[in-house]
Amino acid sequence: MTTVEHDKSARTGPLAHLRVLDLTQFLSGPYATQILGDLGAEVIKVESPEGDMTRRLPPHFVGSESAYYLSVNRNKRSMAVDMKTEQGRAVIARLALACDVVVENFRPGILKRLGLSYEDIAAQKPGIVWRCISGFGQDGPYRDRPAYDMIVQAMSGGMSMTGEPDGPPVRSGIPLGDIAAGMYGVIGILAAIAERERTGRGKMIDVAMLDCQVAMLSYQAAYCLTSGQAPKRQGRGHDSIPTYRGFTCGDGNDIVITANTERMWVNLCAAIGRPDLAQEERFRTNDRRYANRDALWGILEAAFRTKSANDWVEALLAAEVPAAVVNTLDRSLTDPQVLHRNMVLALAGPQGEEARVAGNPIKFTGEAEAEPGYPPLLGADNHEILRSLLGFGDEELAELERAGVFGKATGAASARKAG
Repeated sequence: MTTVEHDKSARTGPLAHLRVLDLTQFLSGPYATQILGDLGAEVIKVESPEGDMTRRLPPHFVGSESAYYLSVNRNKRSMAVDMKTEQGRAVIARLALACDVVVENFRPGILKRLGLSYEDIAAQKPGIVWRCISGFGQDGPYRDRPAYDMIVQAMSGGMSMTGEPDGPPVRSGIPLGDIAAGMYGVIGILAAIAERERTGRGKMIDVAMLDCQVAMLSYQAAYCLTSGQAPKRQGRGHDSIPTYRGFTCGDGNDIVITANTERMWVNLCAAIGRPDLAQEERFRTNDRRYANRDALWGILEAAFRTKSANDWVEALLAAEVPAAVVNTLDRSLTDPQVLHRNMVLALAGPQGEEARVAGNPIKFTGEAEAEPGYPPLLGADNHEILRSLLGFGDEELAELERAGVFGKATGAASARKAG
């Protein structure tokens, strides 16, 4: 069988020259490969014949696919392959050799036991870039532990700082553990590709979700390491700046203000009709405002109760004090700025479906955004990929079908354009 170069001319974007084998499921891995697909890479998503479990994740569906799955799998093509079969593993190995990048989020050691390790592929293709995502990394005492987003949020200490000071720790509403691992992984992939352009050699990238969460502790980690004291739950405020905080307004809606500089502080005092506060000794500098923050917050809270959230934001912005209403998601996703930046996408499916999802935040000045591809049906591209990319013929495909390599997937080429 010969390898046939797939036509890349239909794709645009800075990564249109790359082909990515996506062996991931759930969130962190698919989020990473979606970023690569948004940037133009050809992404081949490989799933078991049962499919990524997020395809069936309640409560919301568009047609047969869950909103969860649709949110992180645009601009991809789909293959359903049973890697428990010898023929299935052989297909995946050949696909890896035909790709520039492999992304996987299996538990450490599982792919190696299947004969699909980085070392096996790199021995035949030294330029391969292989990115592993796992909960705790490829080594260390927790290497073999299972991990999900909330597990690493808890273990990193980040969850201990989230919530009201007198309440229990709470998980961030955004799945930071998964999303951060996806983004850090893309950074690693792009760095490895840049180095490969000089050396001709790829490398394996080991990204641990827990590592990413610890890295994101940022100044809070430095505070703890310097003082020996663990920061407490942050509530609506900031550990250093007392006028960086949320407040409830007269209509019951919340706003946040970030009066970080002395000029902003003076302007804040004027905006609430209390210019005298800026001259009070107990509030004259940030250090003094911090020391007397409880008294200051009481004054500010009483002031903000006198008007609606929108009125206060308008007044504060006019005074050059950064402020915003705390939006619910329905308000955020209809915000004029969000819509202007094309951060809500309408994906058109092959049978008239429309899935609305969050958009791609990476914009290139002067370039129109490419039309996003609808997330693929399971196994929709089995035959087309194996024919065009690996040169399989009818009899070879029929043999794979008979051997159960595709499970119950049809193997028919997708009628939709997947990016």
